[in-house]
Amino acid sequence: MDATARTQKISANRRRGEILVNIDRSPRILCLTLGALAELEDAFEVQNLSDLGTYFSNGKFTANDIVHIIGAGLCGGGNLYTDDDVRCMSIEGGAVGLAQVAAELLMVTFSAQEPHLQTETTPTSQALSEKSKSRNQSSKPHK
Repeated sequence: MDATARTQKISANRRRGEILVNIDRSPRILCLTLGALAELEDAFEVQNLSDLGTYFSNGKFTANDIVHIIGAGLCGGGNLYTDDDVRCMSIEGGAVGLAQVAAELLMVTFSAQEPHLQTETTPTSQALSEKSKSRNQSSKPHK
């Protein structure tokens, strides 16, 4: 391993749905990309992302659920592991730690943290913005 590889810091971009987890004592990026979400739809036999979110919203995961979620997240993060590989992995905290990783990955993926899902240039958002500015200017006391 060269000096660049040893000093390279790995970081996750939560805005893109990434999390950083130490698995088997090595940092790994996990991300539920569209392809990873499609894998989960197939694994959990649901028809769409809304159904997938509903499936996970109860917070009750089986061990196989956790394997599928972490496996899909690893794949989405550029790590090529099979579900059998994931079954043999360890992280700090054991089974509870694995469940927490799965829950965090789902939270980062499905929570609407940023308004990036709505573009600022749509006619509706532009009209609302202009209307808001107009209201703010007319409500200021004149000197």
